Amino acid sequence: MAQAAAAPKKKVEGVPEKLHVWPYLVRLEFLCALVVIIALTVWSIVIDAPLEEAANPTKTPNPSKAPWYFLGLQDILVYFDPWFAGVVAPVLIIVGLMLIPYLDVNPKGNGYYTYHERKVAIWVYCFGFLVLWIALIIMGVFLRGPGWNLFMPWQYWDPHKVVALVSVDLPYSFGFRDYTWSAIFGGGVLLAYFGIGTGVYFFMERKALKSVGFLRMFLKIQLALIMMGIVIKIVLRIGFNVKYIMVTPWISI
Repeated sequence: MAQAAAAPKKKVEGVPEKLHVWPYLVRLEFLCALVVIIALTVWSIVIDAPLEEAANPTKTPNPSKAPWYFLGLQDILVYFDPWFAGVVAPVLIIVGLMLIPYLDVNPKGNGYYTYHERKVAIWVYCFGFLVLWIALIIMGVFLRGPGWNLFMPWQYWDPHKVVALVSVDLPYSFGFRDYTWSAIFGGGVLLAYFGIGTGVYFFMERKALKSVGFLRMFLKIQLALIMMGIVIKIVLRIGFNVKYIMVTPWISI
């Protein structure tokens, strides 16, 4: 391991082996900061954001939105129960980010930036940040109107818009009407998803199991499956009108 880590890195053709932070990186970051500041300044001038009256506890605005940085979680409430979207999901996000340094023991990219040696890690993080956070915030800010209905940017926000609720539970689509059998069917689907996903990942990464460790690899795949499961649930709700996968009298997923 030590010899492999000490081995010279493969130099990418046309790219210098080292690049100083000053002035190259600082210059780029400064230019990006200027562009963002200018864009936010122009946007804050153009957008209609009047100072309204003091909050009235007897009148609820429609739509009633959380601060923009929480709109991603508020939008997840459309697809999940409050116990998951409001409690479990934030805890998983915080704990998952805290566990990254302990789960990722790959020495490559430590102290220097490299895309070619950390493609999977970079893509997984970008997917989680851009799709599961930024995209949902953008949807909540610009596309959610009265009644938390979806409106295109060019559409009028009609407060009287009525949308037919045609979504059904997955067990119901397969003919299960009883709570017990619905819970068994939904639980079986979830167990199959996590079981097959875990087994496939362990088989694909079986060579790295000894160096990474069983517990690290198991936690990594569970967090990844939960992250992908949120996306799958959103797609099922929007594209196929599936409300819940597992339904019980106490909790639904």
